[in-house]
Amino acid sequence: MKIKLLLSVALFMGLFTVLSTTRAEENASQLPPKEKFEIYLLIGQSNMAGRGKVDPATNKAHPRVLKLDKQGKWVPATDPLHFDKPKIAGVGPGSGFGPVIAEAKPGVTIGLIPAAVGGTPLSRWVKGGDLYERAVKLAKENQKYGEIKGAIWHQGEGDSSNPKLYNSYQKRLSGMIADLRKDLNEPDMPFVMGELGEFFTRPGAETVNKSLHGIAETVPATAVASSKGLPAKSDQVHFNAEAEREFGKRYAAQMLKLQKQAAEK
Repeated sequence: MKIKLLLSVALFMGLFTVLSTTRAEENASQLPPKEKFEIYLLIGQSNMAGRGKVDPATNKAHPRVLKLDKQGKWVPATDPLHFDKPKIAGVGPGSGFGPVIAEAKPGVTIGLIPAAVGGTPLSRWVKGGDLYERAVKLAKENQKYGEIKGAIWHQGEGDSSNPKLYNSYQKRLSGMIADLRKDLNEPDMPFVMGELGEFFTRPGAETVNKSLHGIAETVPATAVASSKGLPAKSDQVHFNAEAEREFGKRYAAQMLKLQKQAAEK
């Protein structure tokens, strides 16, 4: 009886290994050659995850923009890109970012790793924090398929109510950028940060935005995407869908600018 049980377990484990390998191969087979696959990290809190309303009638993916889904499979990048809070996840800046990068690079496929989580403080995104470690893990697992070409970041709302947090924001985020580059073995990886919305009025919002610009002035290969003129939803916390797509285009413009500067060195 024990022998039959052991044989059954061994057979099951063997079948599981074969199926897992097959799924991984199927995943990889959908992708272009590694040198033609550029991967970008989308990290931060809810305005990166996206809370803009999705329009099913126009929700179509760019033919050369993919997203990593919840199962770790590369699929067409339809909205919502993120799945942090399925009931409210919607259009985010990645929706505007991916297509602009793809159009600027004919023949290249863009892969977006959606790792943002709504309502999260910077403390969870620094090295050792659960979301930082998760994002690094996802990026490393996919470096065999393509090259990590940059990260886009939107966070700060969650740190804007506590003086201790917003007054130390620049130092803490600068440290995170350095750690992220080191852990991904991408020392010059472009990192673009988005301003908090003009409509966001918590006490530390202005300090957080100043911190972002301070980083752009002191940390190489970083830039800031402006939120000027971008409207909010009725909650006065999240950008609406149109604003999120425009914001994504601004992120893309800054990313391409950083990449061009690096190429000219």
